[in-house]
Amino acid sequence: MKITKRRLLESGAAAVAASLFAPGSWAQRAGTAAAGGDAAWPTKPVRILVGFPAGASPDLAARAIAEPLSKILRQPVTVENKPGASGNLVADQVAKATDDHTIGALINGNLTIARLLNPKLSFDPEKDFAPVGMIGTAPLVLAVSGNATGKTAAEQLLWVRNLGSGGKYGTPGVGTVGHLGMELLKSRAAITAQHKPYTGNPQVIAGLLAGEIQLALLPPGLALPHLKSGKLKAIGVTSPERSPLASELPTIRDADVRGADLEIWTALAAPAGMKPAAIAKLNAALAEVLGSPEVSQALLKTGWQAQPGSPDALAKRMRADTTRLGGVIIMKGIHSEA
Repeated sequence: MKITKRRLLESGAAAVAASLFAPGSWAQRAGTAAAGGDAAWPTKPVRILVGFPAGASPDLAARAIAEPLSKILRQPVTVENKPGASGNLVADQVAKATDDHTIGALINGNLTIARLLNPKLSFDPEKDFAPVGMIGTAPLVLAVSGNATGKTAAEQLLWVRNLGSGGKYGTPGVGTVGHLGMELLKSRAAITAQHKPYTGNPQVIAGLLAGEIQLALLPPGLALPHLKSGKLKAIGVTSPERSPLASELPTIRDADVRGADLEIWTALAAPAGMKPAAIAKLNAALAEVLGSPEVSQALLKTGWQAQPGSPDALAKRMRADTTRLGGVIIMKGIHSEA
C-alpha cells in the first residue's frame, strides 16, 4: 500500500487523538459537570482572564458576555487582559487557579495543540482544564492577491497551484491557526507555496497588498474591506457552510477542496479542579446569554458567530481540532516557543 502525505497526516492525527483523549480525560469530566447545580455559587466576583490586549477578538467576545452573565449570576463578572505568548500565559494562570471564580476566555490554540507545539509549557490542555462552553466561532477567508487570474474560486485556486513553490503565503507566525490551517489546506489542495511569517494579520494583509506574498488565511473582519475594494480576492471561507460573517463568500468546498474545514473559536474554560456544579451553572448562564438576540448581534459585529453548547460539545470540538491540526504538526515537525 502506497503511503501518501495525506495518509501520514491522518495516521499521525489518529495517534494524537488516541494519546490525548483516553478514558478519564476532560471529555468525561465535562459530561459530569453538566449534572446538577449549586445555588451558592458564585459567592464573589467572577474573573474572566483574556490572554490578548483590549480590543482583540477574544477580548471583544469576553466583554460581550460579561455584563449579561453578571445579571444572571448576580455577581460582578470582570474581564482582565493579560496578554502574552498567544494567550498561553493566561491559559497557565487559569489552569493553576484554585478560587473557583477564575475562568478564561481561551482560543482554540490554547485548548488544543499548545503542548504539541511547545512541550515546555507548564499546562496540559487535556488534564488541566474543564470545558465550560463555546462562546463563538469564525471561519477564515482564503484570500489571494488582487492580481490573481480567474473569475471563479476554482480558477483562482488553479492560479495558486500554478505558482508552485515560488509562491508564498503569509501568517501571523509559526504555529498559529493561520499557519497550521494553510499547511492542512496545502495537503488537500495540491498547493506548494512556501511560508512567510509576519508579526500579525495586519502585516500579512500589507504583505498581500505589496505583492510580497500571494495568499493567506485571514479573519473575515480584516479581509472583507479589501475584498470589497477589489485589492484582494477570495477563494472562499474555511467553514463547512457559508458563514453569516461573510455571507457573500462561497466555501472552499465549492472550489472542490475537501478535508480542510477549519474555524477559529473562543470558549470559556475553567481549572480542572473547579466544582462540577459550578461549571454546570456557568454553562447554563452562558447558554442563556448566547441565546439572547442582543448578545448574538453584538458578537456578530465583533467577528464572532454565537455558538452555545454543552461542556461535552466543547470537549468534542477540542478533540476534533487537536486531531486535525495535531496531524499537521507531526507531519511538518512544527514547533513554537510561544
